[in-house]
Amino acid sequence: MSSTIERHLYDVVVIGAGGAGLRAAIEARLAGKRTAIISKSLFGKAHTVMAEGGAAAAMGNVNSNDNWMVHFRDTMRGGKFLNNFRMAELHAKEAPERIWELETYGALFDRTKDGKISQRNFGGHEYPRLAHVGDRTGLELIRTLQQKIVSLQQEDFAETGSYESRIRVFQETTITELMLDGDRVAGAFGYYRESGEFLLFETPAVVLATGGVGRSYKVTSNSWEYTGDGHALALRSGATLINMEFLQFHPTGMVWPPSVKGILVTESVRGDGGVLRNSDGKRFMFDYVPDVFRKQYAETEEEGDRWYDDPDNNRRPPELLPRDEVARAINSEVKAGRGSPAGGVFLDVSTRLPAEQIIKRLPSMHHQFKELADVDITKEPMEVGPTCHYVMGGVEVDPDTGAAFGTVQGLFAAGEVSGGMHGSNRLGGNSLSDLLVFGKRAGEHAAAYVDTLGVRPKPAKIDVAAAAEVALAPLARAGGENPYTLQQDLQAVMGDLVGIIRRAGELTDAIKRLQELKARVANVSADGGRLYNPGWHLALDLRNMLVVSECTAKAALEREESRGGHTREDFPKMSPEWRRVNLVCSLDETGEVHLERKPVPRMRAELIDLFDRSELAKYMTDEELAEVEAE
Repeated sequence: MSSTIERHLYDVVVIGAGGAGLRAAIEARLAGKRTAIISKSLFGKAHTVMAEGGAAAAMGNVNSNDNWMVHFRDTMRGGKFLNNFRMAELHAKEAPERIWELETYGALFDRTKDGKISQRNFGGHEYPRLAHVGDRTGLELIRTLQQKIVSLQQEDFAETGSYESRIRVFQETTITELMLDGDRVAGAFGYYRESGEFLLFETPAVVLATGGVGRSYKVTSNSWEYTGDGHALALRSGATLINMEFLQFHPTGMVWPPSVKGILVTESVRGDGGVLRNSDGKRFMFDYVPDVFRKQYAETEEEGDRWYDDPDNNRRPPELLPRDEVARAINSEVKAGRGSPAGGVFLDVSTRLPAEQIIKRLPSMHHQFKELADVDITKEPMEVGPTCHYVMGGVEVDPDTGAAFGTVQGLFAAGEVSGGMHGSNRLGGNSLSDLLVFGKRAGEHAAAYVDTLGVRPKPAKIDVAAAAEVALAPLARAGGENPYTLQQDLQAVMGDLVGIIRRAGELTDAIKRLQELKARVANVSADGGRLYNPGWHLALDLRNMLVVSECTAKAALEREESRGGHTREDFPKMSPEWRRVNLVCSLDETGEVHLERKPVPRMRAELIDLFDRSELAKYMTDEELAEVEAE
């Protein structure tokens, strides 16, 4: 196997080929920058395709009362007021334009009777707001953005005679390290997964769009790529992570058969009328509506069902509560012995929708359950339960530009790998529009950053050699542990001790076990050579999974309250004091994780005025409320 390193020169390198990465790359290319897209898997297989229900944007096509202010308010409520308010504001204002723009790229959204883009209901959203393509919206988003990139390559070919002169995709390629020149990004080092050959991208700007961290958990909706690569790359380059304790456990993952446990069941099933029942046949969600949401949600089945035919009613069925509330309710029912035979609860859409409507509106779900579980959802209920789905925490970024905070310059992040936008809990549908809004902004500002540089930073030869040595270490090491065993042990620690319900003693134990795993991972070995070797790939991924898991566990122990995706059994209530605190992780030179508290940015007065004072009282301290009243 050759030890040479393939070299490429680009203005902007986008790591990740999901919705955020593709949208960032398009924007950088439109700004005239030579752009590379790094895809860990095959191009087109990004995890964005799993976001099936729709993209949230306040276009008002189904209910004209909807607008960006209502969307902003819903997002802040869903995130329990820990969101970066500026990100939530930009998202609510710009999401409609990004959806309409996607349509100009060729996206084929479902339509209303009068020809507008159709919008459906989703948990936590006051009005029907999700632009959708059946239950395959993420797939359509990826297909459309890929086609836009192809059209840009065709333009390049017409002008230069090369399809890859200005924008190129490197698929099945993994980045293991970012190269720095002082405190500036200078490049990205990685390898081709098929051949194991190394390659170096010399670039002054990197956009992280690598998605989430779910493969640190055994029961997860996330695909194999989600090993926290972008989070770890950011940490090691000098950037910071924010609020990593907030993990969303989607309430409805498949629970049967065991081979598919955790695979996502889209929220659009509940948005189209699906109801949750326990083993006694009781529609239990009415028992779990928190006081803070009492005015918005129905108290009886009759009232809840009426809402589907009269959305102006504003008393939504409790199945459409934010995801964290529904997940905790399901978890409580199962723990109380009222779960389904496979350890979940029952989700039934067949009592409300006729078979032909289910097949038309939810074709993927119908096919998924029929093929994988031999269940016909037009006739019988699904068995579902919580599954690790999404991380609200991520790279701490400037809300307007996507530039990473910390000591590094030239690093940007967008999508799930970035933190702040969703606060402590993400509303369904906000992810796809988040990808578009902040992917566009990150690509735009990465290109603008390149224009400010006088001299391009250069990666040092010694750093490149060190990155190659670290990557080859598992292959050179004899007698180390099997990477698959280590991953199973890591998943056990995170699933058992840092799961949906957390306790101080278990979190302390988790941190201790993660320290022990750190020593074991440092000695991991992989049999075979560099030619397509999944064991070697996992050995390299484990380093990322471990440091991100440590951030999650330490932040979960530090935050002594329950909020959104973080539930402490020993601190079961939300605290107005803790709402003012962001927990920020960084790495020191020895690789140790450090945690510090930072204040949450203060919301502007005109945005605070969008909320009733009685609602603010549930989230704010007396001191904050007094300041609000004074204004």
